[in-house]
Amino acid sequence: MQDASWLAFSERVSYDDGLHVSCVAVPQPLSELQLAAMRERNLSVLGTLAVFSERRLDAADDESPVAQDIQRLDSKLNVLMAMLDQLLQRGTELPPRQPVRFNAVGALLPRALWPSGAATALLRLHFDGCLALPLELPARLVQERDEGHIFVSFETMDDVTADALERLVFRHHRRKVAGRRLTSP
Repeated sequence: MQDASWLAFSERVSYDDGLHVSCVAVPQPLSELQLAAMRERNLSVLGTLAVFSERRLDAADDESPVAQDIQRLDSKLNVLMAMLDQLLQRGTELPPRQPVRFNAVGALLPRALWPSGAATALLRLHFDGCLALPLELPARLVQERDEGHIFVSFETMDDVTADALERLVFRHHRRKVAGRRLTSP
């Protein structure tokens, strides 16, 4: 029997990569206040990731002083963000990298990652460039897909967060496709 959320998940583009990921059991439903605070943090993380992944079109012909100043400011901000990320990581132990596949509907995870006996959990995804600030997604165990993997759904995700997550997934997918094109003969 196919679950509707699995079908919706499998029909969409997914972020498929190794990330620092963990799950923490959530025995009770999160309150509206907790969900709202989590939503704001997640939108902040997704916004930060979007800024990091933006690529300016480097116009070799544009050697104007303003363009050079902007490029210098951009470099300085990148260094400051890297330093801030390093400071935030101090004292924070990252979970190991795990293969994970997700989109705004849910995630396919290694079975060992899910808390034993838990119906719901908080999935924490740590992205490179923003390791100290995880994306936290409340998830519900839907089904075991095979011996080593489970599917969880994100049922409390609002539309704004879902749209931002889908943009992240699309940008990641586009970069992977472009990388494969560059390496193929």
